[in-house]
Amino acid sequence: MRPINKTVSIGAVTIAALAGAAALAATTATAAPTVKQDGVKLSLVAYSTPKEEYKELIPAFQKTAAGKDVSFDQSYGASGDQARAVVNGLPGDLVHLSLEPDVRTLVDAGLVDANWKSQLPNNSVPTNSVVVFVLRDGNPKKIKEWSDLARKGVGVVTANPITSGGAKWNVVSAYYSQIKAGKQPAQALDYLKQVAKNVVSFDKSGRDALNSFLSGKGDVLLTYENEAILAQKQKLPVFYRIPRITLRIDTPVVVIKSSKHADAAKAFARYLFTPAAQLISAKYGFRPVNKNILATQKFPVRPGLFTIDDKFIGGWSKADPLFFDPSNGIFSKIVNSGGVGS
Repeated sequence: MRPINKTVSIGAVTIAALAGAAALAATTATAAPTVKQDGVKLSLVAYSTPKEEYKELIPAFQKTAAGKDVSFDQSYGASGDQARAVVNGLPGDLVHLSLEPDVRTLVDAGLVDANWKSQLPNNSVPTNSVVVFVLRDGNPKKIKEWSDLARKGVGVVTANPITSGGAKWNVVSAYYSQIKAGKQPAQALDYLKQVAKNVVSFDKSGRDALNSFLSGKGDVLLTYENEAILAQKQKLPVFYRIPRITLRIDTPVVVIKSSKHADAAKAFARYLFTPAAQLISAKYGFRPVNKNILATQKFPVRPGLFTIDDKFIGGWSKADPLFFDPSNGIFSKIVNSGGVGS
């Protein structure tokens, strides 16, 4: 069956002009520095969705001078859970989380420098994504824009923001899509309440939410663009749609201060920003932050794309307590009142 109108297929994000992009390598980024290693093993702790990406990134890094003789232990899970696990003793040298507040958990515990954003390029964010709708084959409910998620009879699948960073991106994107469309805060709140009522699966992580949707739950999954691309790459019978107004997702990488292998961890973190790594990330649906590499790709552009740092949001320092403060947050109140799936 053909994809629905304006729905993106996996072919839209495969590598384009690979040879030309490779030629940019010498000029588009600084290669990761060479660090002498002697049987170093790094512990990588990450949120759930980049697991497939790292299966290729790690071997590619190990082929470089900086990555020779470096091996990896890896742990993947819901971003908030992963941050708390590191605080509680889970070994970690390099941590890749789905949003800034989870990094703040590590900063508050004294595990990451407060100036972490300045330690790597692009505020320590190696790739971007966007919030998308994953839909059933043929899109039987004719879901096109955010307003459709509030319709009666539409089942919504999303992760739970208590554990999942991806879920926080979903909630913020849903609410501010209404503000961007000209609605007042009270109208945006009413909309968010209706979407919450339509939730039929409230999962621990973004990957768990994808699995729930693939098992047959719901009509639309809110998730990362790269998760949708992964599903299509695996030839699963789903399509995805990028709404006209949507939120850019920034997932930061940080090095733990107490790491015994900080030099190797920093070398791998810097490698993620190199042209070679950016091309690998693009294969798995992550949008490169290297503009020259991004220009070789075919990621769709949306006119209403906004970021968490836009003035009408004010960054995660304002958005996180506004929505997710356990007692007074907008979405926390919805959850506490039984408004999810009601």
